[in-house]
Amino acid sequence: MIEKSEIKNQKKIKREVMYIVKDVRINREIRAREVRVIDSEGKQLGILPLVEALRQAANVELDLVEVSSKTDPPVCRIMDYGKFKYQQSKKAHDAKKKQAVVHIKEVKLRPKTEEHDFQFKVKHIERFLKEGDKTKVTVVFRGREIAFPDHGRNMLKRVQELLKESGKVEQDPRFEGRNFVMILAPLQGQKLPQSN
Repeated sequence: MIEKSEIKNQKKIKREVMYIVKDVRINREIRAREVRVIDSEGKQLGILPLVEALRQAANVELDLVEVSSKTDPPVCRIMDYGKFKYQQSKKAHDAKKKQAVVHIKEVKLRPKTEEHDFQFKVKHIERFLKEGDKTKVTVVFRGREIAFPDHGRNMLKRVQELLKESGKVEQDPRFEGRNFVMILAPLQGQKLPQSN
């Protein structure tokens, strides 16, 4: 048997989904009695009853779009809603294209990593930092190696000392399970120009 509270919750979820999909109200969806109207050229027409504002929008064959519902009375603009939605999607697409993507590269070490291997991995970390990527340096402990966490801490301190000029510590060394983890970030202006 379905309770009334469950039905109300389902209706509430449907309404929330509808508002997420329709982020602005247009024409008959506007609920206010009076609205502040701005015409298609950007001139303010003042506060008008909703019926009059809808009539003016219909006269110029455009839509009445609620731009700001938070104000009292809400601000509505006479515009082509399809064109408006298209421009908004283009702006969102352009903003996403210009967004900087941060990659986190990971380099794993062991407490018993030999000197040559250690230097080799440090060079990789340095290359990652020069390319502008954050680097997660992990010292993995296996079996009874966990009894000597100082070995891992000392190894991360050595990495930090060797890479002072290339990067800075974003997250200090700390334990995550059986691993000692430190995150290094490139210094400002470190990224080299990429050739596409």
